Amino acid sequence: MHLLHDPAAPAAAPIAFDDFLKVDIRAGRILAAEPFPQARKPSLKLTIDFGAGVGVKRSSAQIADLYAPEALVGRMVAAVVNFPPRQIGKFMSEVLTLGFPDAEGRVVLFQPDAEVPPGARLF
Repeated sequence: MHLLHDPAAPAAAPIAFDDFLKVDIRAGRILAAEPFPQARKPSLKLTIDFGAGVGVKRSSAQIADLYAPEALVGRMVAAVVNFPPRQIGKFMSEVLTLGFPDAEGRVVLFQPDAEVPPGARLF
């Protein structure tokens, strides 16, 4: 199991609070989801609305094992919105959609447990 997926791994080295503040994690609402069969791991292409400040962004997410595209539309998710875009095959992923690995290593999406406005920042 990869260290990032190992629940028994110790906590990462301490960082300064200012370093945490550099990571911009926002809530967004999934507008569209479609299969991404060209990806190496089972993935979906997501279109996510982060509100007026960030706008609509696209993400490749390795979540096809647990989620059907049609079930994701309207769902709130969390994503890092200030990483540089990353080319994945012919697709440009603009944000990193966040999740946790389950016992089999499949990605379970991270989402707010109550309604928040698109673009709300995690703190």
